[in-house]
Amino acid sequence: MNRLSIAKQAQVIAALVEGNSIRATCRMTGAAKGTVTRLLVNVGYACADYQDSVMRNLPCRVIQCDEIWAFCYAKQKNVPEEKKGTFGYGDVYTWVAIDADSKLVPCFHVGKRDLGSARVFIDDLAGRLSSRVQLTTDGHKAYLQAVEDAFGCDIDYAMLVKMYGAEEEKARAVRYSPPKCTGAIKERIEGNPDPSLISTSYVERQNLTMRMSMRRFTRLTNAFSKKVENLECAVALHFMHYNFARPHKSLANPYPRTPAMAIGIETRIWKIVDILNLLDSN
Repeated sequence: MNRLSIAKQAQVIAALVEGNSIRATCRMTGAAKGTVTRLLVNVGYACADYQDSVMRNLPCRVIQCDEIWAFCYAKQKNVPEEKKGTFGYGDVYTWVAIDADSKLVPCFHVGKRDLGSARVFIDDLAGRLSSRVQLTTDGHKAYLQAVEDAFGCDIDYAMLVKMYGAEEEKARAVRYSPPKCTGAIKERIEGNPDPSLISTSYVERQNLTMRMSMRRFTRLTNAFSKKVENLECAVALHFMHYNFARPHKSLANPYPRTPAMAIGIETRIWKIVDILNLLDSN
């Protein structure tokens, strides 16, 4: 990695954040696979540290949370017997929070889809907010205890529980499509949430952004993470680029802005080189 010029490193990072796999990035830039992977890991850790330090006292009002599935090493059914139950082998979930107004992602967590990971994620979220917020999650029961432990009664919290129809016949490509949503129930859990703001639409759209921007999240692909460390670093890099370097179309008025600019923690649009410069500050 040290042999690459800054310009070449910027090419590598730009290719990764635009959804290219490691091997595709190697073909596009001429860099070796090991070099690309090391750069991803080093930059990913720097991005995680930077976001952890600046995402504090955020004036968010409406937060949405969700979890997105991926896998590491092998799919769950193919994990060797001696590695079953070990985190980083098989199913891995990325927990994501998004501010409905600024579209900022204040925190994320790579873990299991269990109460332990829910607590780590929600505790982290609670520590980054400056005031009371309205929170919406899906119907995953782990959120109930995690939100209660982190916020107590100092939150307006609701669940959006979606109902799905019976699975259609497995014909054509139907089996690759999600089941049809037949309705949703808004359940007040704590406080006095505004019914018109009970939604998970923005965070579900963020799931698509993640799948488009990180090759290892794409469905029906062989571009999965071999190590959970690589997945964590790819996620940190993605959200660094998303929050600070990628203007959001919904924030174009009165001028192009990133989510970090919209929330007030940054005044300019970052470039890829600015992300690389985080390496020098660590």
